[in-house]
Amino acid sequence: MFSGCAFRQNEEASMKSPFGVLEFLHWSHDWNKCKYCDKKDLEKSVKLMREAGVGIVRMDFLWGDIEPQQGKFDFAKYDGIVSLLRKNKIEILGILNYSTDWASSCGKWNCPPKDNALFVNYAQKVVARYKGKVKYWEVWNEPDSPTYWMPQDGLKSYCKLLKEVYIAAKKIDPKCKILNGGLAEGPSRVNLLYDNGARDYFDILNIHIFESPLNRNPLPAFKAYIKLAQKIMERNGDENKKIWITEIGCPGVKKGIKVNNWWLGDNPDEAQQAELVAQVYTELIKERSLEKVFWAFFRDCKGHWGTGVDYFGLVRWDLSKKPAFNAYKKCYKDFLKE
Repeated sequence: MFSGCAFRQNEEASMKSPFGVLEFLHWSHDWNKCKYCDKKDLEKSVKLMREAGVGIVRMDFLWGDIEPQQGKFDFAKYDGIVSLLRKNKIEILGILNYSTDWASSCGKWNCPPKDNALFVNYAQKVVARYKGKVKYWEVWNEPDSPTYWMPQDGLKSYCKLLKEVYIAAKKIDPKCKILNGGLAEGPSRVNLLYDNGARDYFDILNIHIFESPLNRNPLPAFKAYIKLAQKIMERNGDENKKIWITEIGCPGVKKGIKVNNWWLGDNPDEAQQAELVAQVYTELIKERSLEKVFWAFFRDCKGHWGTGVDYFGLVRWDLSKKPAFNAYKKCYKDFLKE
């Protein structure tokens, strides 16, 4: 049993914890197999996160959910999720994204808004709604990838949007922290942020890194990216900012299950996935500038991608624990002892 002092030290360590996850807690649609239509699944998933030691969850606050028609806002679903996470003492990194149908420049979700002012208005409403409850906000996801932002223009139009959202969000909640949309295409894209004048419009540098543990030891590649990002930041007089990896992970496919390979080749099995989790949360988190690392994902998906990506979770679709869950939990407990 903890003494009062020991409990406070443990709680303080937990608040500084680098342990995060990406999870699609807002998925209650046909296109995602209604992942969290059942409130019991949502509650159980969050309970398991707390058990594993998750300190922060990265999740979307979809524009199309929140403002399905211009000027008509519906926060009911997100109010419930935010309340549940806060009840379980799990922080939130909220992603402000993607284009809603009526405001898209091309009629699709992955095109920028036809008018930045429409997106800024939605962002302002969300930040105001959750002021004091959500501290961290990310503007879009992977804007350097043609999957999530079309057409690509070297981040020029994205950086304009980032600047406008940053200024608007800070007026509403000066204490909030803004992250750039997680960069998916390597260190050259970090350069583009600075080349396009975004230095003063994000508080934490946000990157995504994926390597297959079957191809080689991924840790040197992970560390090399972080060190190169640090150099770019230093060159731009921005060395005091922290770095968050808001997506890192690999499949963990149970032996005997046949599934198409993920984009980096053969699918690791559940034991190999657990080994990568252990490496990330014992070795990678020691990097000087790295503050938080989000495993993608917490729960497996059900045929959404049709590849090993559906098996990125620390828990399976039925919410049973994978070896990766136990590895993550052990790493968290070891972190608290340090």
